Parts: sequence; structure tokens; C-alpha cells
Amino acid sequence: MATAKKTLRVSQALGHAITDKRLQILRSLSKAGSISQAARDAGVSYKAAWQAIDTLSNLSGLALVEKVVGGAGGGGTRLTQAGQQLLDAAQRLGSARKQLMANIQQSATHQALPKASLALTFRTSMRNQFLAEVTKLNISGGLAWVTVQLPDSTQWVAKITRESAQLLDLQAGVEVMVWCKATAVGMSRQAPVAPPANVVSGKVKRKSRSEPAEISLQIGPNLNLIGFAAHPGINTGDSVYAFFEDSSLVLALV
Repeated sequence: MATAKKTLRVSQALGHAITDKRLQILRSLSKAGSISQAARDAGVSYKAAWQAIDTLSNLSGLALVEKVVGGAGGGGTRLTQAGQQLLDAAQRLGSARKQLMANIQQSATHQALPKASLALTFRTSMRNQFLAEVTKLNISGGLAWVTVQLPDSTQWVAKITRESAQLLDLQAGVEVMVWCKATAVGMSRQAPVAPPANVVSGKVKRKSRSEPAEISLQIGPNLNLIGFAAHPGINTGDSVYAFFEDSSLVLALV
């Protein structure tokens, strides 16, 4: 039985700007022929460089690099044909995106584009999506704790891997999208006895009739958090606590 030929999923792999550090690693690899050198050029660890390549390979559906055995330099790593095609597509997409954003900006009578417009390319099952800014980064071992601040000054902490923090080039002042599954957010009228990393209070804006009840909690003038309450007795207008672990937050670059 013939096997279907796999094709490069360019649109899946190039969901971000050409400045994406993962693409920077591919570009360096195409010149240096070495993962170690590509990692040094990008300012990330060897492990983070491989994570970037694996992620892009997962998204593109094809192997983007291959080992080179022997030779004067003792071997190394190089881009496959698919890897080079991805870089070429990234270059063209970057130029087109830059021109498109310039045209949109000009047609908007020189007003700044809403930040939310920069996040419209994302489609995800995450019910909770916020724009935020990194205020602090603490790294210990293979983990990183990232403190982010929402527009109303609410601060949350996200726990990610050290490599992810490197690949996103996170530091104070970087704007990010913060994602959280609604099913990861618990809600109660009382503050949790053993609170997780993130606790925020607000007023119930909407409540479903299902059990457990889905609740839309207003935590700021224009900010709403979706979660679930396992216990009855919560009504619209009530003051409620929402809580979730640092590991339940996902960060993405805008």
C-alpha cells in the first residue's frame, strides 16, 4: 500500500514573526552547521536549541535538520530541504507581514493599533486569555517563575521551563499573552485555606445552571475570568475568590 507523501505545513510552523528565536536558531544552524554554535548565537542553552527544533518539526510535520557524519570537520548538523524551505517561507512571510502592518497602521489615521489586534492570529481552546507584561523572572534549576502584570495591575505567577523562558527571551518589560484553561480555575466564597500560587477576587458576573457551575468573574473594569465552583450557594453579584496553580498558566509572545 502506497504511503501518502508528507508535505511541509508552513502555515502551522510560522505563526509568529520572523524574529522568532526558534527561526533564529534554524538560520544560525544553516550557516554554522552546529547545534552548539546555533545555541550560542541565539543566547540559549544547547537543550533549548533542540527544544526549538523539535517544536518546529512537530508543527511543520517534517524533519527540519539531519546529522552529517564524517568529513573534515568530523560531522555536524544541517538543515534538510524542508528546513531550508521553511526559512525561505519565513523570510517572505516576514516581508509581507511588515508591509501589511504598515498599510493597516497608515489606514488607521496614524492611531496606534489596539494591542488585542496583535493576538488575533491565535485560536485556542483556552477560555481565559489576557494581555500582560512581565515584571519579574526567577530561574532555579530547570524551572522559571515568571511574574506578569495585567492591565489592572493584578499580578500572577506562571511556572515554565528554563528553556521556554530562554526561547521566549523573557525579561521585565516583555509583553505576553497569558492563557489559562477555565477548568484549571476554582472558585469559592471563602479564600482557600492552603492557597495555590495565584488567588484573585471579584464579583460574579454570570453563572451557569450546570454542576459544577461555570462562573464568569469580573476581576477588573474590563477583565473577566472563567472558572468553576464545585459548591452551591454562589449567586450573581457575590464576591468570590478564584484560584489556580502557577503551572496552569501558559505564556505566549504577542
